[in-house]
Amino acid sequence: MQNQTDILAVHVNVDLSARALKAIVENAKSLAGKDHRGRPLVDTAGAVGMMITKFLAEKDFETYVMDPDNYPEPETA
Repeated sequence: MQNQTDILAVHVNVDLSARALKAIVENAKSLAGKDHRGRPLVDTAGAVGMMITKFLAEKDFETYVMDPDNYPEPETA
């Protein structure tokens, strides 16, 4: 993985399947500890971001975006 000083947090909207989102939330909750009321001690939105970040790093997103052939055709107005 890259040096952490080279990483920027970018807040975007990402389309993903309901099944993927459900899996992340369920797994994050099952792995987290619980508070005195039995509620999971996990930020599920943060877990989604961490999973996407990990996936992008493992699949070498940086190299992918360097290739102009990977970009969609521009929409015409």
